[in-house]
Amino acid sequence: MDIRIENFTKRFDKTTVIEDLSLTVRDGEMMALLGPSGCGKSTTLFAICGVYTFDEGRLFFGERDVTGLASQKRNVGVVFQSFALYPHLTVAQNIGFPLKVRGESRAEIDRQVRSAAEMVRVPELLDRRPGQLSGGQQQRVALARALIRRPDVLLMDEPLANLDAKLRLDMRTEIRRLQQETGITAILVTHDQVEAMSMCDRIAIMREGRILQIAAPRDMYDRPDDTFVAGFLGNPPINFVETQVVDGHCRTQRDTVRVPLPERLIGLPAGAKLTLGVRPEFVQPSHHTRFTGRITFIESQGREDLFDLELEDGTVLRSIQSVGARVGVGDAVEWGISPHDVLFFDDAGQRL
Repeated sequence: MDIRIENFTKRFDKTTVIEDLSLTVRDGEMMALLGPSGCGKSTTLFAICGVYTFDEGRLFFGERDVTGLASQKRNVGVVFQSFALYPHLTVAQNIGFPLKVRGESRAEIDRQVRSAAEMVRVPELLDRRPGQLSGGQQQRVALARALIRRPDVLLMDEPLANLDAKLRLDMRTEIRRLQQETGITAILVTHDQVEAMSMCDRIAIMREGRILQIAAPRDMYDRPDDTFVAGFLGNPPINFVETQVVDGHCRTQRDTVRVPLPERLIGLPAGAKLTLGVRPEFVQPSHHTRFTGRITFIESQGREDLFDLELEDGTVLRSIQSVGARVGVGDAVEWGISPHDVLFFDDAGQRL
């Protein structure tokens, strides 16, 4: 079932936190609402599930207008950051709670609870209570409780934020597996770009109550619409270099970096200010657009090493490379960038 938001506006007192937002999540798709704290992503999620009302706009599940429908009548499954399990109930009772509220028979609840527990791989935990479970196990139980009601849509608000790094990795895979196996339409709210890129079909990146760009993860990474999106996606983050157009090139003020303009930008006037965006993986010893500098920082990340390279004018470029570069802090190097992989942004931050 697709989800369609049309011209959604939300105010708290006199403060407008979402204004005229429109978004379509396709049937069977997992969409990420990604952005920094306070950008409006959780507010949007809570409006979809009915916790918040729409001040303006409309909400559709398929062809059904649910804008004015009470939350309990929307058939939405919700998974929260805090898991929100009842501590005095067993795992089986927690999972089956939505069916008990619905008035299902004891036998039917038992059958569906066992099926849901198998789906999330916790059948051996049904007699335990939440306090006896790890964080990852609690999250699986919360997922089972959300899915057992066979919801039309699944909404997840920072579901992995309270897990350690290893569990986050495991649960990213599990949540994506469950979503694909059930075919349910899902929305994931997160500030973690790795979660968004690894789990979702598309990303809607938000800032100050607006959606800046919607795209598949790889497309957004390769073709961000502006410097905010380019800087938000990517770890290590993208390098930004301030330049001016001179003789068909972009160059820094002291000519420490000089990159030829692509054919589509040849007509830009001399002196035009451009920001170059260069991902760290495209700053390499073998690339042909050369510059010199000094290594100021090295961080080993196991399979890769991260380098900070300071140029003569103080510009710092970050490079990530496979282990094996024989350089140390303080060494002078001559490395390069691939001009074909450079992103060009105008002085307003829009990609050209």
